[in-house]
Amino acid sequence: MTDAFSSLLQGLATLSAPGMFPIVAAVLGLVVGSFLNTVIHRLPRMLRHEWREQCAELDGRDVVATPRYDLIAPRSHCPACKTPIRSWHLVPVISWIALRGRCAACSASISSRYPLIELGTAIAFAIVAVTFGAGPEAWAALLVTAFLIALAVIDFDTHYLPDQITLPLLWIGLAASLAGDVRTAVIGAIVGYLSLWAFYHLFKLITGKEGMGYGDFKLFAALGAWLGPAALMPIILLASIAGAVVGLTLVFFFKRSREQPLAFGPFLAAAGVFVMLVGQNAPGGLLIKDWTGF
Repeated sequence: MTDAFSSLLQGLATLSAPGMFPIVAAVLGLVVGSFLNTVIHRLPRMLRHEWREQCAELDGRDVVATPRYDLIAPRSHCPACKTPIRSWHLVPVISWIALRGRCAACSASISSRYPLIELGTAIAFAIVAVTFGAGPEAWAALLVTAFLIALAVIDFDTHYLPDQITLPLLWIGLAASLAGDVRTAVIGAIVGYLSLWAFYHLFKLITGKEGMGYGDFKLFAALGAWLGPAALMPIILLASIAGAVVGLTLVFFFKRSREQPLAFGPFLAAAGVFVMLVGQNAPGGLLIKDWTGF
């Protein structure tokens, strides 16, 4: 037993070696990206079903029993013909290419977004691995990256940042700070939430419109918990500039209505990943960033 355990530790050490770790992270990213596709597709539908049931209960109506639907059941299936997808057709990226982007049973088109998210997650994981090297900070950064990818795509699709993802990201960040700088993480979470909360109410008071949602406050608080209060200003500046550029481009070149809202979560998430990658790690912090030298 001791020899087997020692062999396992040696294997893990080999995989965590500087030269191997980005490759391991990229492969892990493909697998995680496949799971994120499930979360992105199913979680909003799960929430809508839950809200309908709650509304029915409040109205005194009978709740209609429905088949189980969550992140595990039912099995992945073709949305067109409902045929369950075989396990060897779920290999990230490769299966989509082998099937030429079509269902094996009915030849219905399969969105290219699935392999793009898998490939994008793999690339992001590899970049994180190269940036941080093998160690606790790298694994923490990979976790944050996965959460942010899921939140960005869900918000892009639905204009909603689910508490089921933002709050765990916040609390895990605070828990992770026990290995680093708890005080800074708590201050980051408080400043992150209150700053956007204050901006929201000020903007609404001046314009009578809602500039963002409460999910943005919670996401910004989570970023503050993970990266510290000093990273919040660069994040909000980058996110605001990127959002303005994209918004103006859509209005002037793609005839998008000025009144049509633009999800802010994807820009916060992208800016958060950027700051996490380029900021200087502060002494004593797991992912806390020191921007005093910028």
